[in-house]
Amino acid sequence: MNFDIRDGRTVVESELTLVPNDAGEGDLVLDGEADALTLLSIQLDGRDLIEGTDYAIEGDTLTVPSKLLENKTTSKLITRVEIEPETNTQLSGLYKSGTMYCTQCEAMGFRRITFYPDRPDNMAVFDEVRIEADKTSYPVLLGNGNKVEEGDMEDGRHFATWSDPYPKPSYLFCIVAGNLGSITSTYTTQPSGRKVHLGVFSEPGNESKLDHAMESLKKSMKWDEDTFGLEYDLDIYNIVAVNDFNMGAMENKGLNVFNTALTLADPKSATDSDYERIESVIGHEYFHNWTGNRVTCRDWFQLTLKEGLTVYRDQEFSGDMMNSHAVKRIEDVNGLRASQFREDAGPMSHPIRPESYISMDNFYTPTVYSKGAEVIRMYRTLLGKDGFRKGMDLYFERHDGSAVTCDDFLSAMAEANDVDLGQFGRWYSTNGTPTVKYETRYDAEAKTFYLTLSQESNSDEPLHIPVAVGLLDKESGKEVVPTKILELKEKEQTFEFPGLGGDVLPSVLRGFSAPVKLVGSSSDEEKDWAFLAANDSDGFNRWESGQKLYGNVIFQAMEGEMLETTRDYVFEAFQRALAMDSNDYSIQAYALIMPTESALAESLDVVDPVALHRARGDVKKSLARKFYSEIKEKYDELTSAMGSSSSGEDIKLDATSIGQRRLRNVLLDYLCTVKETAEERETASELAMAQFESSYGMTDRYSALSCLVSMGGEESVVARRDAALKKFYNDAAGDALILNKWFMAQALADLPDVLDRVKALVEHPEFTLTNPNRARSLIGAFAANAAHYHAEDGEGYKFLGDMVAQLDKLNPQMSSRMGGGLIQWKRYSEERGALMKAELQKLADMKPISNDLFEVVSRGLK
Repeated sequence: MNFDIRDGRTVVESELTLVPNDAGEGDLVLDGEADALTLLSIQLDGRDLIEGTDYAIEGDTLTVPSKLLENKTTSKLITRVEIEPETNTQLSGLYKSGTMYCTQCEAMGFRRITFYPDRPDNMAVFDEVRIEADKTSYPVLLGNGNKVEEGDMEDGRHFATWSDPYPKPSYLFCIVAGNLGSITSTYTTQPSGRKVHLGVFSEPGNESKLDHAMESLKKSMKWDEDTFGLEYDLDIYNIVAVNDFNMGAMENKGLNVFNTALTLADPKSATDSDYERIESVIGHEYFHNWTGNRVTCRDWFQLTLKEGLTVYRDQEFSGDMMNSHAVKRIEDVNGLRASQFREDAGPMSHPIRPESYISMDNFYTPTVYSKGAEVIRMYRTLLGKDGFRKGMDLYFERHDGSAVTCDDFLSAMAEANDVDLGQFGRWYSTNGTPTVKYETRYDAEAKTFYLTLSQESNSDEPLHIPVAVGLLDKESGKEVVPTKILELKEKEQTFEFPGLGGDVLPSVLRGFSAPVKLVGSSSDEEKDWAFLAANDSDGFNRWESGQKLYGNVIFQAMEGEMLETTRDYVFEAFQRALAMDSNDYSIQAYALIMPTESALAESLDVVDPVALHRARGDVKKSLARKFYSEIKEKYDELTSAMGSSSSGEDIKLDATSIGQRRLRNVLLDYLCTVKETAEERETASELAMAQFESSYGMTDRYSALSCLVSMGGEESVVARRDAALKKFYNDAAGDALILNKWFMAQALADLPDVLDRVKALVEHPEFTLTNPNRARSLIGAFAANAAHYHAEDGEGYKFLGDMVAQLDKLNPQMSSRMGGGLIQWKRYSEERGALMKAELQKLADMKPISNDLFEVVSRGLK
């Protein structure tokens, strides 16, 4: 291929070597989007082809009749097309972001670059990719694989030629041309000793923010060698940070393209969560080199084959890097319940292997990714660490260099371990969130405990569900039976635990061993939860039990009355968490945080976001008032202990320091909920402002700002809030990622006029819908501010509908994702549902409407 890049016009010449396949005779059909490509010429084996006689273009395909290819062992097809990256606001194919050109080809962007059989099972060697551009404007020219040649040309232009020796589908193709700064390093693989040259690129001026990405890459490479025996296979590995990007990152072979939000980091601009997310996503894209690139998908229905598996791998990597798998598990399950469970309960519910789609871009979903990772985790749970590794080894041995299916992965796991996983395969075709119920009985005379498990799901036949269970002595709280994996394979099964010394309480679904909803049958569930919250040896279930207690008291508050026994259990659990003597500050922080409103909503048949927000807030205030002095004492203790690590440039990023900041900011959030009186508002705003002004790092500054933006009332309180917002904006000095946080904090504010504030921010000179990060930070964040987005007057829905309509003209991938905020109208009251549905109907009636958005709104209206 040759890319001749010039301002306003790029010519792409592509030479395809065609070889007949085993599928039989047929026309050659190439994909090419009509609104993106202008065909300049086409040749077959040296002969110019004539439209209408030798080929036909209909819609988004170019067809060469089979008669021109008969009796040929190979043919060469050369096409020249013209494209205009500068006007490509879809950010799919080749487009311009700031001062650089870059590509995004997954899922179907390559057809916006040239005519090609743009399917994941069409794996070809991209032997020569030549990029030409002005040397002054675009001194860096990057491609997949290894650079084989570069040089200067006439008129101040230059070129670079790249070659990738490994077959790959077109969705992994990438080029970048730009004026870029970078940092470089090397990594020597083990055991082969290959020296790999590493580069991380960004717009000039950001080089000091690239070190964390580089270190994360090296950690990823070593982890994959140590854990799965997988080495990198090229001489070069480059990462490029791009400001305008629809996704998080892209695993193009040897040339990853990343959203700047997942690459750039220094303590002044990135929170601890940003640092952790960057490390995780750098790992994710690197791990794709084997689980996605070397072995890829036969078709897009198999997307979870690469994404679910790689999410699982990056979760395990992050847990190892944190040195706390319990913390990581809590974070991952929180995310799963907030997004994937919600998706499973709505009109876009689908199995991890979808059965149909209009636009594949709509199926890069929490189900395919997060639930897909849970299915992979269940393999690991059922087969054990060694068994899972044996299955992975056989998978690579069989399928390296191939495009395969989810069934191929299952077969490798089953045959490597000599087990039957046929029933387990039902997870791939079952949508919705299954429910597992349990009942217990203890026979004192037989000294035997009986645990009966039953399951309900959308599958016609029972699923194969691993349920991790431990038993705790009811008297002492000691664990008497360590974790066992019970394999629930029938509609109902009873498991026996003989030889016990007394009655026990089960800890069920430890580590969240399956992506299900768990329902018990105890006559006093709250007492059991309180017991487990105090005694369970499983870190996840200990946290989970506390969450259930919080949830119960919040739901009681929604009904207008908190039961004294429930409240006392919650007070006891909160006080115990507050007094926890442990260096795992993150676990302590998560034990104090109540369930999110989105997680709580999953337990309600009809969701009233305003009432839920009010009830959660009331419980939070009651905890803050009850334990105010203890919370303040712990906050001050942490402030003193952290010292310069929070106020100076010497900010540490180890697990202990991150945990301390996380805990202190949770405590600040509680302290700032006490603001009913003028005196309390003054105290709360002074405390938050003191942290804001004394903190050097973004973690503590943003947490303080998030408290301040929801404060109103007295002039002095408002003055502090507005002063903090102004300083945060000015200190950003145009930094796009910091400005995204400035927009997001205001969109998430708990103020009665927040929608008017968001509408005003849409007109702010720094706001634009053409940048996905900026759109998400304001429009997406407001749609997540449930109590205000779902205000009874429906104005939040109208606002989102208007924004989605505008986005659809610019970027259909973004419009369809934002439009998802309207499709769950059946979960709300008739009044709210009607208002949401009306906005959906307006979008459905738009002319024109993109396929991406049409699929979402049409399913939403059913």
